[in-house]
Amino acid sequence: MEGRREQSMLLDFYGELLTDKQRECFDLHYNEDLSLSEIAEQLGISRQGVWDNIRRAESAMREIEEKTGLIRRFEDNRRGLESLRKTLRRIEELSTGEAGNLAAQAGAEIETLIVRG
Repeated sequence: MEGRREQSMLLDFYGELLTDKQRECFDLHYNEDLSLSEIAEQLGISRQGVWDNIRRAESAMREIEEKTGLIRRFEDNRRGLESLRKTLRRIEELSTGEAGNLAAQAGAEIETLIVRG
């Protein structure tokens, strides 16, 4: 993972474990792309306060990820499902009749799992 996508996933997975202020600052900065000054003005706190909340939030979420590995497993599962989907598409192309239909059906079910996350 990298950059804003990583930050967004951290917030999606672990945001509920943060304080309201940490979650709000983190979300406004990484998901809404607001500057520290804009967030400070909007929330009525100092730029330093915003920065501290963001850093504490990130530190807490990274620590939880190190302990649980939920995002890493999620990404591993997603890659595995995408590989299976590609294999099933190839089987579908090579097969006729019921085998091709079953491969297509399984591929569609995997696609649904990928989209749902």
